[in-house]
Amino acid sequence: MKKEKIYVIGHKHPDTDSICSAIAYAYLRKNVTGMNYVPARAGEINSETAFVLERFQAEVPIYMQDVRTQVKDVQISPSYSGRPDMSIREAWQRLQEEKVSTLTIVDDDKKLLGLITKGDIAKTYMGVYDSRVLSENRTPYKNILETLDGEMLVGDPEGIVEKGKILIAAANPDLMEEYIEDGDMVMLGDRYESQLCAIEMNAGCLIISMNTQPNDTILKLAEERHCTIIRTPYDTFIAARLINQSMAISHFMVKDMKTFKKDDFIDDVKEVMAKNRHRAFPIVTNQGKVVGMFTRHNLIDLDKKKVALVDHNEAGQAVDGIFDCEIMEIVDHHKLGYVQSMKPVFFRCQPVGCTSTIIYLMYRENKVDIPANIAGLMCSAIISDTLLYRSPTCTPLDRMAAETLAKIAGIDVEEYGMQMFEAGSDLKSKSDADIFYQDFKKFSAGDTQFGVGQITSLDARELKKIHARLSNMLPKAKAEHGLDMIFFMLTNILDESTLVLCSDEAALSVASRCFGVSVTKDGDSVFVDNMVSRKKQFIPKMVGTLQE
Repeated sequence: MKKEKIYVIGHKHPDTDSICSAIAYAYLRKNVTGMNYVPARAGEINSETAFVLERFQAEVPIYMQDVRTQVKDVQISPSYSGRPDMSIREAWQRLQEEKVSTLTIVDDDKKLLGLITKGDIAKTYMGVYDSRVLSENRTPYKNILETLDGEMLVGDPEGIVEKGKILIAAANPDLMEEYIEDGDMVMLGDRYESQLCAIEMNAGCLIISMNTQPNDTILKLAEERHCTIIRTPYDTFIAARLINQSMAISHFMVKDMKTFKKDDFIDDVKEVMAKNRHRAFPIVTNQGKVVGMFTRHNLIDLDKKKVALVDHNEAGQAVDGIFDCEIMEIVDHHKLGYVQSMKPVFFRCQPVGCTSTIIYLMYRENKVDIPANIAGLMCSAIISDTLLYRSPTCTPLDRMAAETLAKIAGIDVEEYGMQMFEAGSDLKSKSDADIFYQDFKKFSAGDTQFGVGQITSLDARELKKIHARLSNMLPKAKAEHGLDMIFFMLTNILDESTLVLCSDEAALSVASRCFGVSVTKDGDSVFVDNMVSRKKQFIPKMVGTLQE
C-alpha cells in the first residue's frame, strides 16, 4: 500500500532556514515514524540557498504553490478503454464485464479520442431507423463478423461497408429485383434462387443465416461480382436484430467532453461536474493520455493534504490553501501567529535564532544519527539566520548546534559562512522584483498592515546599487499588496548596520520615530547602526511604535 505523504514546507519567499529545515525535518520524521515525509517549498530558492544545496548535494524540495486537495490526492477510479473501431456490441459487453458505465475511446498511443456510456449506446441502438446506417458509418466487416459470430466465405475481413442499405430477402426472386440496389446488404436464408438473384442485382454483401453453406456456383459468382458473403449461426430474425450493433463507436462517441488533470484542484472539479451530465470524467496527462476516471463517488470522504510547517506559524506567510489542508506539525522560532487547525497538532516553538537549531535538538532527543550532508544543511541555516552569530537573535544553543553540526559536516564555520554569504550577495543577475521578493514578509500591528523585505550582503557598494534599483519599487508594491506601508532592509553583515528604505512619507516618519534617527539625505530611507535582525530588532520596535 502506498504511504500517505506529509509535506514539510516553509514560508513563502523561502530563505535558507526555511528550505534546509524542511529537508532536515523530513529526514528526521521519516526515520522516527517510518512515514512518508516529503520536503517542499512555497517559492523559488535564492542564490544563497542554491549554493548551500549544491555544496551538500541536496535536491531542491518540490514546489507547492497551493496545498488545496487535488485530483492526484484522491484514489481515482481506473479507466477502461476501447478502440474507436470497436463495435457497439463489443463496447456494451466490455461495460457489462467491468461493471462500469463509461468507456474511454483511445488511439494506439492511449490518447483520448472520446468516451461512450451505456446511455449513449442505448440511445444509438434504439434510435436507428435508417437502413443505410452501416454504410453511412463505414462499418468494418470485422465488426459484423464479431457481432454475428460470422464466418466470411467471400471477401476481405479488413474491408468496410461503403454503400447500400440493409434489407431482408423475404420475397420471391422476381420481386427482389424491384428493391435490391447496387451495393445493398441482403440478409437471407438457404434459397439458391434468392442468393443468385441478389448477386446478379449487384448486392454488396450477402448474410446467410443458420450457417447455411452456399454451393460452389454461388461462391464463384460472388467472387466474380465482388460480392461479400458472410454466414452466421443465427436465424434471420436474430441476425437482423444484431446487425446494427456492429457499427463502430467512433461515430457515436462523445468527442467534446470535459477532462481533468492530476494537478487540478477539487474545488474546480466540483464546479465542472455540477454543470455536466456525465458521471465519469477522463483524467489525462499533458500529452492527452488517459490515466484514470474521476467520478462523483471520488468526492466522498476526500482526504486533505497533510502538511508540517517549519520556520513559520502565520497564515499570511504560509503557502496558499493552508486553511484547506490538514496541519499535522509546526516547528518554529518566531512569535506566535494565526494558523487554524481542525485537530490538535504537534507544536514546538523555541526562542532561538533558527528553526534548524530546534530540529538539531530533536535529532538528539530521538537519538537519530545526522548524516554529513544534513548536518551541513542545518549548519548553513543557522549561519544564515544568525548572520554568522552577529544577529541579536543568536543564542548559545544556536552557536553550540552550529559548531557541532560543522564538525559532522567537515566545514569551518567562519570560512564557510563567508563563502555562503558571498554566494548569496551575488545579485547582479537578478531582476529588481526577484531581489525585492527574495525575503519579503507581511505583518500587522493593530489596524496597520505593513511589509518588510530584507537583503544581506558583505559588500557596501553592492548594497548602494540595490538601493538605487529598489527605491521606486516600494510605492508600487505597497499599492499592489494593499498595504499601509512597506520597508526594505539593506543589511551590511560586516559592519552590522541596516539602511531601511521606506515606501512613503508616512513610513519614513514612523521609521524615524521608531529608531530615533533622521531621514537620510536621499530622502527615502533611514540608517540604523547595530541592527541586522528583522525578527528581533526591526519588527518588535516597529509594532510597538505603530501601536502607540
